[in-house]
Amino acid sequence: MKRRRVLLALASTAMPFAATKALAAAPMVEIWKDPNCGCCQDWVKHLNRNGFATRVHDEGNTAARNRLGIPAKLGSCHTGLVGGYAIEGHVPAREMQRLLKEKPKAVGLAVPGMPVGSPGMDGPAYGDQRDPYDVLLVLADGSTRVFQSYR
Repeated sequence: MKRRRVLLALASTAMPFAATKALAAAPMVEIWKDPNCGCCQDWVKHLNRNGFATRVHDEGNTAARNRLGIPAKLGSCHTGLVGGYAIEGHVPAREMQRLLKEKPKAVGLAVPGMPVGSPGMDGPAYGDQRDPYDVLLVLADGSTRVFQSYR
């Protein structure tokens, strides 16, 4: 019986350590957004559910977008930074993971505007509607190429 109590005590202390270690291994996304934007918060939740840690700045994103080198024409309602890459708009976590794995020479990724059906724009209020959209790879000269299409 004493051995069982010792094992249970060890297990209870190991679990928080394992959870902390997993969280520490998660890529950190720093996010700038409007404090009143619900779709931005839904995008943050999408990232958290898909293996990213997040740090949110509720101060708007125009200055961050400019500082990180995303052209205004590619703008959306939130801007992020992960692994040295800028992330503009409702970019799926899957494409961010691919970006971090492939490490292309680029400024980052962008989903201009707010396409319905993209992460954060896919809640119950939108029903089953899904607009086609492209995730763009933003290059240093401001040009883009399609990184992934969602149809």
